[in-house]
Amino acid sequence: MTGVITPGATIGVLGSGQLGRMFAVAARRLGYRVHTFSPVRDSPTGHLADVEVTANYEDLDAVAGFARQVDVVTFEFENVSSATTDCAARHAPVRPGANVLHVCQHRLREKRFLQQRGFPVTPFHALRDEADLESAARELGFPAVLKTAGFGYDGKGQAVVRSDAELAEAWRVIGRAEAVLEAFIDFRREVSVVAARGMDGASCDWGVIDNEHRDHVLDVSTPLAPVPAGVAREARDIARGILEALDVVGVLCVEFFLTGDDRLLVNELAPRPHNSGHFTFDASVTSQFEQQVRTVCGLPMGATGLLRPASMANLLGDLWQAGEPRWDRALGDPDVKLHLYGKASARPGRKMGHLVAFGTDRDEARSRVVAARAALTDR
Repeated sequence: MTGVITPGATIGVLGSGQLGRMFAVAARRLGYRVHTFSPVRDSPTGHLADVEVTANYEDLDAVAGFARQVDVVTFEFENVSSATTDCAARHAPVRPGANVLHVCQHRLREKRFLQQRGFPVTPFHALRDEADLESAARELGFPAVLKTAGFGYDGKGQAVVRSDAELAEAWRVIGRAEAVLEAFIDFRREVSVVAARGMDGASCDWGVIDNEHRDHVLDVSTPLAPVPAGVAREARDIARGILEALDVVGVLCVEFFLTGDDRLLVNELAPRPHNSGHFTFDASVTSQFEQQVRTVCGLPMGATGLLRPASMANLLGDLWQAGEPRWDRALGDPDVKLHLYGKASARPGRKMGHLVAFGTDRDEARSRVVAARAALTDR
């Protein structure tokens, strides 16, 4: 077991949200200690961590002190600077490596990385100055999607534009910062593949996941997406290829658009466990969170098979607008699991938790999780 970080050791997590919280559950089950680092006090991850360090990611003295106290560093939040990860790496291994963060936290770098290596991506054009606006519009046409180049997620930092005037205004709103203009894709379905890769180069995944969004935020995810077998194989092959191209040690999610003629286009990468893989916590032999623990610590990966057909529905802060949700109503279905993230306050659009429901097949599981969520506000 040379190079393996064995149970009893301490894992450091950059970030302290719900992904870190579920990672901490998995790490503790395997016998590891967990330290978390973020600017937030009394955080979802901090509730379960052995040590919660509260400091800014730019405080490199604090980052160094944090990394010296752990045996390996991973992250649940990729929007930290390369200076932060470089500093941590001087004191403990960082997995996935800083190069993965460098690519995935910047849309333009990510798209160029994928394009240069032959992976299918949405047509795009970089925007840096006024001249780029005209050339991008001419090349891609309208409608199109303007996205900030860096630090965006859940639909933040992006807008659909339908004319030169709307493009100019949207670019002004984001401060005329570096951005990406993407062709608008009339997709048939959004799917994802959550995959993992170990230190030995072995990889695995949880199949193709069917994703439904509302207002650019994931709403419902159901595994075993109803796509042709060839499309499923291609999606999994692309995910494996990206893991290898980035030399990922850990978990990575590849989000795709599936067009009407069954072409896959990579939309975004997330180099950590992903919202669309939350069903694995309850429904898979090994969850995405346990797999993250195993891979970053050099342990063999676990099986990813689905134990029962399942579906996941997000719980956003909107559900609290009329008062505390009726948890008893949702849990009246014995085949429903509730996960709450321990966030102090609910606000519209904020991810507060999720439900997972089981069924005899994927359609029944989806119907049950949607019904259970609706019951939360049934007064």
